[in-house]
Amino acid sequence: MRLATVARANGETAAAVERDGLFRALPAPSVDALLREERDAIIGEERNALVDVDRLLQPLLRPGKIICVGLNYRSHIIEMGRSLPEFPTLFVKYADTLIGPSADIVLPSISDRVDWEGELAVVVGRHLHRADEETSAAAIAGYTVANDISLRDWQNRTTQWQQGKMFDATTPLGPVLVTPDEFDPRDGARIRTTVNGVLMQDASVSDLVFDSAHLLSYISQITRLRPGDVVLTGTPGGVGAGRTPEAYLSNGDVVEVSIDGIGHVRNRLITTPIDTKEYGNGAR
Repeated sequence: MRLATVARANGETAAAVERDGLFRALPAPSVDALLREERDAIIGEERNALVDVDRLLQPLLRPGKIICVGLNYRSHIIEMGRSLPEFPTLFVKYADTLIGPSADIVLPSISDRVDWEGELAVVVGRHLHRADEETSAAAIAGYTVANDISLRDWQNRTTQWQQGKMFDATTPLGPVLVTPDEFDPRDGARIRTTVNGVLMQDASVSDLVFDSAHLLSYISQITRLRPGDVVLTGTPGGVGAGRTPEAYLSNGDVVEVSIDGIGHVRNRLITTPIDTKEYGNGAR
């Protein structure tokens, strides 16, 4: 099943199920709201009415938690000169970072090291607390595509990465959430990232050091996971910071991340003049 959150022409939002390019309404304003209403009980209660779609939004409008994993693809670990980790490297984002699959990424001109990170995202469908991997696997609501846009200069100001990862409106998500009966990362779907049509990343989503069930189980030892929470599982090799010479996004560049069987997010970077009053001494 392919679930989406759509913006309607009247300004309202709606959860919908997509089949053959048509969207039929579900009884919730978004996919994450649908999941919070106990997905097993209501996802099948699809209405017959077609939804008038103005545009696709990120499937999850207000997830309670967005947890990200760094250095989780072997190819990316190698290009960054690191050793395989014993435990997942975690950091968080906030709901304000999320944008839709075709929205512009709008940033003030405070960084010349804006990088791409195509990622598979796994969405939680049931409550998890100190769960084992089998229980965590059964709690997966589905998968979607993400791009963890990273400001490397801000990221590397300290040993803690988060400030380069949590700028508002910089994490495209979508276009749909595909349920596990139709998508299994172990089947080896390809994840690809292009910049202005040039291929930058191309890998199998099965190349993860820690797979989705392991990640959900591990994270649930630390914090409760609830329906609608999302985990970004990491990026493969091919990021701009790992290239020789390094390569970064510029104003007007279009970056696209696709995963076979799910779809793609395609977003343009728009940089705006610096507001020195807002950024003060932090502006560069």
